[in-house]
Amino acid sequence: MTGAFTVAIDGPAAAGKGTISKAVAAHFGFAHLDTGLLYRAVGRKVLDGTAPLAAARALVPEDLERDGLRLPEVSAAASEVAAMGDVRQALVEFQQGFARRDGGAVLDGRDIGTVICPGADAKLFVTASAEVRAERRYRELVDKGYETTYADVLADQRARDKRDRERTDAPLVQAGDAVRIDTSDMSIDQAVARAISEVEKRMGEG
Repeated sequence: MTGAFTVAIDGPAAAGKGTISKAVAAHFGFAHLDTGLLYRAVGRKVLDGTAPLAAARALVPEDLERDGLRLPEVSAAASEVAAMGDVRQALVEFQQGFARRDGGAVLDGRDIGTVICPGADAKLFVTASAEVRAERRYRELVDKGYETTYADVLADQRARDKRDRERTDAPLVQAGDAVRIDTSDMSIDQAVARAISEVEKRMGEG
């Protein structure tokens, strides 16, 4: 397609929004941005000793491809820097520019439909129970060879959810006009099909 069509996909960690977002982007031929990687990359730089705001301002595309951005300690650091208003503001312009690109764009994160792209053409809120999300993340980490326990992952998950929901700047909330998709009892194929269907409905309304 030509012209801009923005799809905003929000939700908590490990709900499946990244997988769904990539699939939706591929289906429609849209560009995709995992905005969480921006914060993970900043978090990684902070762990390496850089001040949060300086890390955000110095971010380059190559930083999004660094190894280890999915490690638990990086996830925790990402959640902490994401709660900092000046860091979020430093990354807003990049995200909004991406959203307006010709040919369509899918952005996934925590505040896409509420803060980054409140006027998005389609908004989805992808969620699942904390227990289901922790199990998914636990299996992902174990499959990659990391040593952890389900209990530790669940505790980290709940702590991160609390930070994301209660932060002062751009907390994790469902946009009033977003379609809620609970993937707790869905297969990936079912969740992707539902998301594509919802986006198609919005395209038909345009």
